[in-house]
Amino acid sequence: MRSKFISFMLAAVFASLPAAALAEGWQAVEEVRPYAISGTSGAALYESIGEHGPKAGVTGRVIAHTTFKLTWTRKYEPQGNACVITTNKPKLIITYTLPKPSTALPPAVKGSWEGFISGVAAHERVHGETIKEMVREIEATSIGLTAADDPDCKKIRVELTRRLGEISARQRQRGRDFDKVEMGEGGNIQQLILKLVNGP
Repeated sequence: MRSKFISFMLAAVFASLPAAALAEGWQAVEEVRPYAISGTSGAALYESIGEHGPKAGVTGRVIAHTTFKLTWTRKYEPQGNACVITTNKPKLIITYTLPKPSTALPPAVKGSWEGFISGVAAHERVHGETIKEMVREIEATSIGLTAADDPDCKKIRVELTRRLGEISARQRQRGRDFDKVEMGEGGNIQQLILKLVNGP
């Protein structure tokens, strides 16, 4: 059986929206988007995942993935001859796409499935946490950011874009490093797959 592993996908949308300063504090919205699979054994369920799992890049289908949409309410304020970011509040929506059996499972298979899906969901939640950490880092580096000799607030946008690119690249690398360990030989995801396929 061809191995199909969890993948990590990013769909980031950065937007600059002028708005009045908002109160500090934000909370990510996290949602689960299930896709239907079928089968009455662990092996059949895994085969159905291979047929119906979300598409990811050129690698085909995967078990699950985590995506996010990120927008910002941001205010650039001229101060003398400089420009300062005085408001920078994120709106973050994280979506976990996970498989879900479309019918009730036999008791033994249900127990096996629950162990598998809880492990898969936990893996994806780690990706979700790294996304939230990335957003907090962007927020910290952005608020109060100042560009001298920038009364039209143009230079500051270039500098902010550069910083966001660096932070985003680090977050993506963290995701790749985590997946490499989890999905490597003897890794957690491989063990979850083997237990499901070899179980009832």
